[in-house]
Amino acid sequence: MSFRARLTLFFVLIVIVPMLSVAIVLFRLISDNETGKADAGLRVTSRVAVRLYEEARAEADEVVAAVGTDRRLAAALRDRREAAAQARARALLAAREIERIELTGGDVELAAGSPDAIAPTERTLVGAGGERFGTLAVSVTGAAAYARELRAATGADVAVTAGGRILATTVAGLEPADVPAAGTAVDVDVGGESRRAVTVDEPGFGGRTVAVTVFVDEAGAGAVTRSRWLAAGILVGFLVLALTFAVAVSRSLQAQIGSFLAAARRIASGDFSTEVTTTGRDEFAELGAEFNKMSHQLAARLEDLRQERARLETSLRRIGETFASNLDRDALLEIVVRTAVDGLGADGGRANARPAPGRPLQEVVRAGEVDARLETLRRAEAGALAGGGAAEASDDGAHALAHALSGTEPGELLGMLSVVRAGAPFEDRDRELLSYLAGSASVSIQNVALHEAVQRQAVTDELTGLFNHRRFQEAIVAEVERARRFGQPMSLVMLDIDHFKRVNDTHGHQQGDRVLAEVARVLRDRSREIDAPARYGGEELALVVPQTDAEGAYQLAERVRQEVEALEIPLLDGSGSIRVTASLGVASLPADAEDGGGLIAAADAALYAAKRAGRNKTVRADGKV
Repeated sequence: MSFRARLTLFFVLIVIVPMLSVAIVLFRLISDNETGKADAGLRVTSRVAVRLYEEARAEADEVVAAVGTDRRLAAALRDRREAAAQARARALLAAREIERIELTGGDVELAAGSPDAIAPTERTLVGAGGERFGTLAVSVTGAAAYARELRAATGADVAVTAGGRILATTVAGLEPADVPAAGTAVDVDVGGESRRAVTVDEPGFGGRTVAVTVFVDEAGAGAVTRSRWLAAGILVGFLVLALTFAVAVSRSLQAQIGSFLAAARRIASGDFSTEVTTTGRDEFAELGAEFNKMSHQLAARLEDLRQERARLETSLRRIGETFASNLDRDALLEIVVRTAVDGLGADGGRANARPAPGRPLQEVVRAGEVDARLETLRRAEAGALAGGGAAEASDDGAHALAHALSGTEPGELLGMLSVVRAGAPFEDRDRELLSYLAGSASVSIQNVALHEAVQRQAVTDELTGLFNHRRFQEAIVAEVERARRFGQPMSLVMLDIDHFKRVNDTHGHQQGDRVLAEVARVLRDRSREIDAPARYGGEELALVVPQTDAEGAYQLAERVRQEVEALEIPLLDGSGSIRVTASLGVASLPADAEDGGGLIAAADAALYAAKRAGRNKTVRADGKV
């Protein structure tokens, strides 16, 4: 086979075949990407649909109590006057802007209002003597209004159906058979147009199901076609360019074979050589024969270099993997800086990072000699900070190279890695190495942050922001052991909100949660960094107070009690505010107990002594108030 034929075959194998494979994969990725975007939009829209439906039911829940307690309606139902009950129901529709009222399961059944009403709330009507009048269902939302609100909120088309009937829709030409069953997103055909749709089921009147369906354009077909044409144009352009280049190179190689032979003979008299296979009688065979004369001289050297390079690449990749799993940020950055200084032959380097989110960058690690060339290093760091990538600076023979440590979010800056040296400027391989180290360090820093966030969530009560019960027990064990070891006092304060059940029963559990959160805030604000405020359980809170005797803990508890008593907590319905009080118990080591369990029992006993004494008091374990 001639050289030209071999070159043509080589071109086909390394250019044409891979390009065809890339085109197939690229077209598939474009189609999957557009479908994924459509499904992601449907998931978001369906969640909005569920939220709006639940909000509509919550509005109905506020109205159903008023309807159920209406005296005129109750009298008509008690006397079994169906016509009067129906008339009163219609009057309530207009008076309270209600869409529909239904009463089922009793001696009198009634239905008033729009049959297209959705999002009802039900309540069982029971008379003063315990007699049941049936189940009252009330809706304040019509299907058409709900569909308009959902379309305005999401921009997607909507259909609301129940019992095989379309109650409301923004899709022209939609038939009941076109509405898919609840489940995952599917493609549906509406009026000859393919749409992507998903349905969620919600409760309706009389146990019936209301299906809410949202539609988006099917997988962005136009965008897919345009993207495919663009990709095809780029691939064809690359193919033409590669073909032109291959023809030019082939002709050039034919003309330069003679010069290659002369160069090979000159290299044969030096220190470098390589082993090549010589087959046939063409010019490359002759060139291979000349190179083989040098191969034995370089065989040992090339093998050493290959092994050394493999060791270096393995070491760098191992370091990169270490970065990605390390959870000590400062120790990690120290490894990064020292590796960068050694790998780039630098005189020194440093790493900057944020001490906390939103804070300016500060130097956390330094290696080698930096002070003499600090200004050059700062100029390179300023350039990297402005560009969000790598930057260089040179001054009086000193050369600095810096690279930003970027997060996953656009524009997110985690830190800065920089090195400086005198002598030769940095080369491309130096820049590649620093970029690799910076990327690995960025991933590791994010892993550290994620690990810290998970740790915080594992020990924190979501409602109050205090430590949870497990972390409280760990703090008790640790502080009791520390107090024994160093002969220091420690105390425990237990707090319980007075008449908390009354708050829940009167104003609802959401208001109770608000009260609990406000009391927890007072406890947290009064705590020192070494203290451990925690939610012990229910409305009972606790505060572990290290290095504090009973008197100090008592004074702290009194301040907490007074601040809780002074709270004015707004009611969620905006009708005013409520005030609460708390009872507190205080115990300490070694005066009141010998271990953690005894300390908890003593503080809890003091707490209930405060309850028995009339509440809104602080009681020590020794009985003093």
